[in-house]
Amino acid sequence: MNGWTFEGQPSALGGATVTLVEGSSFCVSDRNGDIVPGGAQGVYHADTRLLCRWELRVDEAPIEPLQVLPAEPYHAVFLGRTRPRPGRAESSLLVLRDRYVGGGLREDITLRNLSDEAAGCLVELHVGSDVADLFEVKTDRVRHVPDIDVTTSPDGVRIYSMSRGRGVAVLSAGVLAVPGLLTFRVVVPARGEWLAAVHVNPIIEEEESQAWFATLERAEPAVRRADWERQVPEVVTSDAFLTQAVRAAREDLGSLRLFEAEYPEDPPSIAAGAPWFMTLFGRDSLLASWFALTLDRSLALGTLRRLARLQGRRVNPLTEEEPGKILHELRFGVATPTSPLGGNAYYGSVDSTPLFVMLLGELRRWGLHRQEVEELLPPADAALAWIEDYGGEGGEDEFLWYCRKTDQGLIHQGWKDSFDGVNFADGTLARPPIALAEVQGYVYSAYIARGHFAHEAGDTETERRCKERAQRIRAAFNERFWLPDRGYYAIGLDRSGVPIDSLASNMGHCLWTGIVEPERARLVADHLMSDVMFSGFGVRTLSTDMAAYNPMSYHNGSVWPHDNAIVAGGLMRYGFVAESQRVITAVLDAAKAFGGRLPELYCGFDRRDFPVPVPYPTSCSPQAWAAATPIHMLRTLLRFDPWVPYRKLWINPVLPEGFGALGVTGLRIAGTRVDIEVDEDGAARVTGLPEDIVIMREARSPISTMVANVR
Repeated sequence: MNGWTFEGQPSALGGATVTLVEGSSFCVSDRNGDIVPGGAQGVYHADTRLLCRWELRVDEAPIEPLQVLPAEPYHAVFLGRTRPRPGRAESSLLVLRDRYVGGGLREDITLRNLSDEAAGCLVELHVGSDVADLFEVKTDRVRHVPDIDVTTSPDGVRIYSMSRGRGVAVLSAGVLAVPGLLTFRVVVPARGEWLAAVHVNPIIEEEESQAWFATLERAEPAVRRADWERQVPEVVTSDAFLTQAVRAAREDLGSLRLFEAEYPEDPPSIAAGAPWFMTLFGRDSLLASWFALTLDRSLALGTLRRLARLQGRRVNPLTEEEPGKILHELRFGVATPTSPLGGNAYYGSVDSTPLFVMLLGELRRWGLHRQEVEELLPPADAALAWIEDYGGEGGEDEFLWYCRKTDQGLIHQGWKDSFDGVNFADGTLARPPIALAEVQGYVYSAYIARGHFAHEAGDTETERRCKERAQRIRAAFNERFWLPDRGYYAIGLDRSGVPIDSLASNMGHCLWTGIVEPERARLVADHLMSDVMFSGFGVRTLSTDMAAYNPMSYHNGSVWPHDNAIVAGGLMRYGFVAESQRVITAVLDAAKAFGGRLPELYCGFDRRDFPVPVPYPTSCSPQAWAAATPIHMLRTLLRFDPWVPYRKLWINPVLPEGFGALGVTGLRIAGTRVDIEVDEDGAARVTGLPEDIVIMREARSPISTMVANVR
C-alpha cells in the first residue's frame, strides 16, 4: 500500500506514540501529548503537516505522563503532572490535555490544583509548523521552506507559506503570543482548576477554516460516530476476546470513513489507513469495503461512487491516467520533489480497475437496488474497456499487464508494490511489463460479475461476450501460470513471458476468485499450509525457501492480515474447511497478542521460534483492510453467501472448536435487517428475511454458481 512516489517502506514514527484519527486528519504524539520536532510526529490535514511542534511546559518544565485515556478514535485525554512545587516533595498539579482531532485540532488544557494553596503558574505552549507535505515526512526528506511567515495577534499565532498556499492558525483566549510560543500567566485556586481551549485551524489556499470540534456540542464527527454505532450490526460471541476484536474493527472502520462536502447525500468512502494513507485508495478502499459488507454496505457504495467520479478520462503518462482506469490513490498536498503531482490523483494500480467491477457485482448480490446498479454500470463498462484497450502491455494475449509510464511512478502496481515485491525463486527481481497471477483472477471474476448483470437485464449478447472472455482468461491462466514441476502457480509472468516462479501467497487470491482448476486446488492448498508458507500466525507473503525471503521485509516474508482473509476465503470456497479455519484462528491469535487491533502487517517469524507475533516496526494502525479482516473472516466461517437477485441465501457455519455461540443482530440485506444466531453445535437460525428468500443450508460447491456458468 505504498504511496505512489515511495518505493520502499514507511519511515518509523519513533517510540511509543499515540495516534488519533478522523477522516483525512490525524495526529501522532508522545504519550504525554507533546509533539516533538525532528521526526514524523505532528498534526496532519489535507496531506499537510500543520504542526511539527506542540510542547506544553508549566514553569518551564515538561509534563510527566501518567496515563492516556482513549475515548473515540478522534479523541483522547492525556493525564500528566507538573514537577513538584517549591518546598514540596510531590507534585500537586494535575494536567489534563483533552484533545480532539478533525479538520485540525482542539485541545482543552486543564490544570487542577490538589493542594490547599493557590498556585501561580507560567503555562507555555511551544508551537511550530514546517508546512511539510505528507510524503516529505514519510520519506524523511522534509525541506526547509524559506518563505514561512509567522504573524501574531491578540488571539494567537498564524504560520503560513505563500509558495505552498498552506499554513495554520493557533488560537486561544487570554493568550500572550510571540512567534513560536503561546504564554498564559495564571493562578490556579486552591482545590480549583484553570482551563484554556486552544484551537488549531488549517489555512489552505489562504482560506482559514475552523477545526471540526471548534464547538463540542453536536460536532459533526461525533454525530456521525453516533449514527455509525446505531446503524452497524452488533456481533457477539461466547469468546470475549473475539467479541472485542470485532468491536475494535467496528471502531476503526468508523474512524476511517471519508465524507465529501460536495456530495453530502452520498454514503462515505473509506481511507486506507493511518498515519500515511488517510485518503482514498483504489485497491485498499475497494477490498476494505468488500470485507466490511457484513457490517455496512454503504461503505462499498460510497467507495464505488467516488472512484467512478475520479475514473480516468484521458491519457496522462505522468499520472498514469487512462480512460476507464480506476485510481491508485488520491492526494491533497502541494507539489514537492517527493510528491511532484501534489493534489492530483495517481492511477498506477493494475488491480483497482477489475476490483471495481468485482465489488459492484458483489454489492448487487447483497441486494443493491437496480437503480444504483444502473448508475454504476457505465463506469464498470468503461473499466472493462480499459482492461481490453490498455491492459496488453506484455503482448497479444488474454492477460492484464502493468508497466509504469514514467520513472516517477511505482515500479510494481499490484498489492505487493514495493520495489522488490515481485521476484523469482532465486531472488532475481522481475522486470515489467508483468502479468500478476491474482490480477488475472480479478479480471476473470470481473467478467463473470458483468455477465450476471447482463443476464439479469436480458442482454444476451453482453452475457455471452463476458462469459466467453472469462472462459478464455481462465484457460490461458491455467496453461501459462501453472508450474507442473513445482505443483503451484507462478506469481506472475515477466516481460518475456517467463513464469516468475516464487512460491508466494498470491495464488490464494486465485482460489478466492475461482480461477483455479479444481483438480489443482488441493496442491495449492497444501503449499499455502506448508511449513515454508504458514508461520503459525498466518500465511507468509513469500515462502522461507525463496532466496528473497526475509521475515522482516514489507512484502517478502511478512504476514498481512488482509492477504490471509483472502486466502482463507479461497480455501473455504474450494472446500478446504480445516485449512481455512487454521488460517483464521492463527490470525485471530495474532490479533489477541496485538490487543485486539490487527496491524497492517507483522513479521513472518515462525510461531515455534517466537510464541507471539513480532510487530513490523512501521506498520500502519488503524488500517482499513486489516481492521475489516476479522469481519470478513467471520463471514467466511459462517459460509454466508447472499444472492438476493435470485432470492437465495447460503449459510452453513463451520465455527472452529472453542468459538462457542455467535450472534449477529441488525445485518442489512435485501432491504431489511436480519438476525443470525449460531449455537455451539454450528446450527444457524436466520430471522427477519423476506419470505421469498430461500435459505440454502449447505456449503457452496467448490465450483460455485459464478464459475459453473462459465463452463
